[in-house]
Amino acid sequence: MTVNATISSTSLQKGSLEALVPRCLIGQGKDVVGIRVDAEGLIPLQIQWEEGKVISIEGVDKTHPNPQTLLLPRFVEPHIHIDKAFTWNKTPNLHGSYQKALKNNLQEYKHRTLDDLYSRAEKILKMSLHNGMRSMRSHLDSFGIHSIRHWEVFNELKNKWNELIQLQYVALAPLDYWGTAEGKSLAARVANDGDLLGGVLTPPFDSDQCFDDLVQLLELAIKFDCGVDLHIDESQTSPAIGLQLLTRALMKINRYIPITCSHASSMALLPPRQLDVLAERLFQYGVNVVALPLTNSWLLGRYDRDTPIQRLLAPIYQLQKAGVVVAVGSDNINDPWFPLGNLDPIALMSFSVSSAHLAPWERLGLAPFTTSPAHILNLEWDGIIQTGSPADWVLFEGSSWSEVLSSNPERQVIISGRAIGDINDNPKSLCYH
Repeated sequence: MTVNATISSTSLQKGSLEALVPRCLIGQGKDVVGIRVDAEGLIPLQIQWEEGKVISIEGVDKTHPNPQTLLLPRFVEPHIHIDKAFTWNKTPNLHGSYQKALKNNLQEYKHRTLDDLYSRAEKILKMSLHNGMRSMRSHLDSFGIHSIRHWEVFNELKNKWNELIQLQYVALAPLDYWGTAEGKSLAARVANDGDLLGGVLTPPFDSDQCFDDLVQLLELAIKFDCGVDLHIDESQTSPAIGLQLLTRALMKINRYIPITCSHASSMALLPPRQLDVLAERLFQYGVNVVALPLTNSWLLGRYDRDTPIQRLLAPIYQLQKAGVVVAVGSDNINDPWFPLGNLDPIALMSFSVSSAHLAPWERLGLAPFTTSPAHILNLEWDGIIQTGSPADWVLFEGSSWSEVLSSNPERQVIISGRAIGDINDNPKSLCYH
């Protein structure tokens, strides 16, 4: 793909371009003083780089026409399942129910081969690279006799792709699994690899037993010094029962643990005051949230053949107002949990404009797709563009947010100042234009 961007390069190590950039992603105010900002918060900039780092940012000459290219930092995917991607045809969930998705997932899990896992993950990684991803956090089904062998495959992929896409993994298992000898052994390995422990806390469940299992998981994370990422409250009943259980467990532990709560859908059903109080508690304990509008819109809110009248989605703005860091993720790609998906951040942003009212011309509307996922994954670069930041961008053909989000725009991925070309089976064979 080619983009009609004004780009010049004297070598592979040095170059410049002109593009429209969101004002809220520029880190140093002095770089943009006096530069015109349009109604959608975009400013025309000339950016120069050398040896893969930005060395200069200044406004485009006022006598020049506005660039017809939008520049964004390469994206970060905060929640995906690369192990079960592209399994819809094997185990379709035609009714779109949570229970059927879980049943089909477990059925498919029993028959996975290492070749299946490898080929599906490679397909996802190639797709994500050309869509503009630089890092992803994937939850991996991790229980039973095959889990260690599966992790060996995914660690091989992590090492193979590390120069292009940084991968983080979450070991997804039933909460009580972490109390078994097998679970504790896996936890030690996962933590040693720099990855996270996970679990599912979705009703119906026994509150007392789940509380004990949750405390045990948190203590294990403290012991092995690793983070936790939970599937929590992916439900249309029992508003935020899992989150309230989590805050009780955190109060008992009384230690900071890096925690991400994915989904948090039923929190939206709380009365406004209760919602605000819970949001403040999550902020108090440093809990991050990942909203997942695609899968939640498909699975939740189903009552026979009635059209859904509720948006069962994490209350993003209310959480943000409380100070909670919130990202938006893709979640499932063509599997029993969601039949669609192409891991395109632009498609996700476009869907979120209407489903979550996340307007990208507002800072809090853009952050869930840029700086917030980088924060949640604890990446070295937060996505802010300034002198010294990486020349790692995605260029989109279009002169406004409306234009870019209304179609599948042409794009060009820039890594360390170089536009990428095709990739074969080996990431090291990547061609640069």
